[in-house]
Amino acid sequence: MGLFTFKGGVHPYEGKELSAEKPVEAIKPGKELVYLLSQHIGAPAKPIVAKGDRVLVGQKIAEAGGFVSAPIHASVSGTVSRIEKRKNATGGYVDAIVIENDDLYESVSFEEADPEALSREEILNRIREGGVVGMGGAGFPTAVKLSPKDPSVVDHILVNGSECEPYLTSDYRCMLEFPEKIVGGLEIILKLFKPECKGVICIEDNKPKAIEVMRKAAAGKNRISVAVMKTKYPEGAERCLINAITGRYVNSRMLPADAGCVVDNIDTVIAVYEAVKYGRPVIDRVFTVSGDAPVNPRNFRVPVGMNYAEIIEAEGGFKSTPEKVISGGPMMGFALYDLNIPVTKTSGAITAFLQDEVSRSTPSACINCGRCVKGCPARLLPCRLADFAEHNDAKSFEEYYGLECVNCGSCSYSCPAKRPLAAEINMMRQTVLANKRKKK
Repeated sequence: MGLFTFKGGVHPYEGKELSAEKPVEAIKPGKELVYLLSQHIGAPAKPIVAKGDRVLVGQKIAEAGGFVSAPIHASVSGTVSRIEKRKNATGGYVDAIVIENDDLYESVSFEEADPEALSREEILNRIREGGVVGMGGAGFPTAVKLSPKDPSVVDHILVNGSECEPYLTSDYRCMLEFPEKIVGGLEIILKLFKPECKGVICIEDNKPKAIEVMRKAAAGKNRISVAVMKTKYPEGAERCLINAITGRYVNSRMLPADAGCVVDNIDTVIAVYEAVKYGRPVIDRVFTVSGDAPVNPRNFRVPVGMNYAEIIEAEGGFKSTPEKVISGGPMMGFALYDLNIPVTKTSGAITAFLQDEVSRSTPSACINCGRCVKGCPARLLPCRLADFAEHNDAKSFEEYYGLECVNCGSCSYSCPAKRPLAAEINMMRQTVLANKRKKK
């Protein structure tokens, strides 16, 4: 049987060898932890603690601010020192709860349960109360995602283990070290849907060890299988994954459930397992530090709220001052100008480079080579969309399906003229969407 894949895509340098064989290490934070109230898609969480309150590990400190929202829990015990605006990874300032760590790590009691004995609503409520969101970067509240209007149309639960983003290895380590939690979490999710619904763990073929481990863990599970994907970026993008496995297409006006699918990241499925079975909320996550600048690239389990600078210190620091530090990976991450930002539920990595190759390159005129078109997984014309963006031609941008861009960066990577295609298209896309919201 051939490998599952999609049309388009590119093959950037993977960089996995730097941290792939480094087991997950737990590290402790410093004295101050910052819990951003906007670390998920939807309404910000609302604080339910005040300055001077003492909190425990796992205690809810902010409740969901609406239907599409998620609660936030303390990852340390200590005292709420203030509630104020703090900086996030993109440079914006959002409301946050600041806790002074007392280093005692006293915890609330987590209520365990047998998933087999729970009703559908009880499972969803434990996921909701656990603050589980999409931990692959999007941050969509998982309980909402698992509650489509018509659950009967869902026939595929896809677990995204492809981890196609260069340098990142946190999902890979989770598959090697916690396979039973992944399978257990997928079994819990499958309980929410019809018996014919299948669970598929999707892994690129550059991860043979993970494929072997997950196949062994899923052995004897009639509703669960492992699909081997062709190694190609962005294989793990939601639309690409759905198309590769099912042959179905999802556009910007659709949800995955409209194509009969639910897609969840490896870390998210583990969080579902821990929230439902053990009553443990999302208070930490697996995190990769990689690139050619860190002294010792590796994988950590980091508490939510921990400072990025402390993670770099625990890793061993930089060989020399890096020219570029990214929150996430080089294709879809955010460039940082300050490491004084906190880990959120969606933080997956720090990638740091001694040289900033992008800023050193000089864009030139389009040579009409078509490489951006060949690489685009959405089958668009990135070169033309970027032209429309440069001329602020929103009408033509929409007519050429600019809103279908998945913002993967394959076009910029492919461009021999070094044009910042993805950045220009994304800015125009955000402008068009903002204008549409104003008209409503």
